Amino acid sequence: MAHQNASGTASSLTRPGQLNSASDARALYLKLFSGEMFKGFQNNAIARDLVMKRTLKNGKSLQFIYTGRTTAEYHTPGNAILGNSDGAPPVAEKTITIDDLLISSAFVYELDETLAHYELRGEISKKIGYALAEKYDRLIFRAIAKGARQASPISKTDFVEPGGTQVQLTRSGVTNATAAYDSECLINGFYDAAAALDEKGISTEGRVGVLNPRQYYELIQAVGSNGLVNRDEQGDSLQKGNGIIEIAGIKIYKSMNIPFFGNYGTLYGSASSTNPGVTSPGNVGSFIGNTDASKWGGLEDARASVTGVNNNYGNHSDFANSCGLIFQKEAAGVVEAVGPQVQVTSGDVSVVYQGDVILGRLAMGADFLNPAACVELLAGAAAGSTGNAAFGTSYPANG
Repeated sequence: MAHQNASGTASSLTRPGQLNSASDARALYLKLFSGEMFKGFQNNAIARDLVMKRTLKNGKSLQFIYTGRTTAEYHTPGNAILGNSDGAPPVAEKTITIDDLLISSAFVYELDETLAHYELRGEISKKIGYALAEKYDRLIFRAIAKGARQASPISKTDFVEPGGTQVQLTRSGVTNATAAYDSECLINGFYDAAAALDEKGISTEGRVGVLNPRQYYELIQAVGSNGLVNRDEQGDSLQKGNGIIEIAGIKIYKSMNIPFFGNYGTLYGSASSTNPGVTSPGNVGSFIGNTDASKWGGLEDARASVTGVNNNYGNHSDFANSCGLIFQKEAAGVVEAVGPQVQVTSGDVSVVYQGDVILGRLAMGADFLNPAACVELLAGAAAGSTGNAAFGTSYPANG
């Protein structure tokens, strides 16, 4: 017979959400939807593994050392060897500062959760992960576009290193922004970018390109006869945008988070010098193709003067003709002080409000590192033109 206490209840109460029958009665439940948040983040953040990532502790910023080239010279017998006579290699630094805490949260009313016929917390947690991943990728991609317009941090006389590259997509009969969706222009642009990276001495390892979905599928339709597709890949793997297509050794990904004609991911409307001329499929909602920078889909102001931003990611007017990125891993760096985490209220707070706040948080900063490893694709305008010029050029902070 089970032991009973004086009040008639079981003396050893089984709480399925409790860890080792002690402490928080919801501890194990927390892990369940925490996992959903991390899954949502990892499935949607592609830039994190394509650039240099470092973890920061006990500080607000991290310095990356940039070493320039050196020379070789013949030794004169009897002379002391005390380093090259020209003082090479020159060294510079790049500082990336952590931006303020990035959060996404939701309040879950306990009664609503009780009455719901679906698993509410897991779904909300996934959407929180999506929101953090979206912001994470957008800042990194903006930093790479910024780097494509910069000179090298090495400025020593006779040792100036290569800077970034902008490639204008164009061919005979296609000169405006519609070139962004022209497969021939895109393929030529990738070869131009690869040649530029080769000329500037950038490693072939870790080269990637990021396009928007329509550009990616335009390439898939056009590559059947020119050997750009890996024939070992079968079925729907070709459609996933996970680096299956490769042009000139550059693996291609697709994302709706790249700067695209002053917007994110896509832009609908009539063809012009700043619009590729794609008709909206209709019913796209508030997030997609929205040109209002104050709302969901618009490319917001993320300059260093904006509250919470400590690195300069530019404004929507700085990406007027941007339509794709090609880069190597050394192109940019991301520094994390707080990796993607989830926090949930409990105890007295939950009692007072009869519900819980689910909070996803992240503290990171990003900026370009080696401009020579950055290539930005433009359509409808030339390199360095208005809306496509350099910004945030001061070293080492690049604010």
